[in-house]
Amino acid sequence: MQISAIPAPILQALALADASWRPILESGLAAVMRANPGYLPALAADDYVPTENRLFAAFAQPLDKVRYVLVGEGPYPRAESATGVCFMDGAVGQLWSETGLSKPVNRATSLRNFMKMLLVAGGRLQSDATGGAALAPIAQAARSDGSIQTLAELQDNLHARGFLLLNAALVFRKHVAPAIDARAWLPFLQTVLAALAERPGPPTLVLWGKIAEQLKKLPETAAFPHAAAEHPYNLSFIGHQGMQQLFGPMELLRKR
Repeated sequence: MQISAIPAPILQALALADASWRPILESGLAAVMRANPGYLPALAADDYVPTENRLFAAFAQPLDKVRYVLVGEGPYPRAESATGVCFMDGAVGQLWSETGLSKPVNRATSLRNFMKMLLVAGGRLQSDATGGAALAPIAQAARSDGSIQTLAELQDNLHARGFLLLNAALVFRKHVAPAIDARAWLPFLQTVLAALAERPGPPTLVLWGKIAEQLKKLPETAAFPHAAAEHPYNLSFIGHQGMQQLFGPMELLRKR
């Protein structure tokens, strides 16, 4: 498959990826074209998020820095929120308010529940009491106790610990079920995972939700350590002990 066959708007989005990923991502796109020749041309002519050429923004994390591959379901269904980076909501700036989590965090359900899980894992919140009354004193203390203040800082902390923040479906379209887009992107993800599997010490694969968990069936992931949970938009995610054990020691809500 010639790279010239891939639609130009899709190739242009590679500009936000680190150079170390470029040949791998091009191979992944060629694999998508071989599996479903009409998919990328139709996508390039369609309306989808993320916008602003952010389709491959997650790959700003250099290849040799990847220690964890976190895979969610798909982008937030809002143009201002979908950043191309798993569960990083572009509409969120400040994380805290005087009464708890900020309004934009509370609107971003997956991010909200992820933050609550981190607070539980860090011993700052009880899993059976995560409402406003319990969060208010934590938020007030967070302004002066060395906690991060913005979503950008949270993303920086995740990157510093080696996270590649992907979605099983790289796009969201209002008229297409996420599972259908995820199926079309599977050859792309296989190519990415195969490249990571070839490196010494394969990264840990962190899978959120049923669509992401399908990746466990791929032969490319056989050598990867796995950690899986329900998608964070489920309230039960807050109390998931496996996620608490994985993320708790990282102290992601602390400034580096």
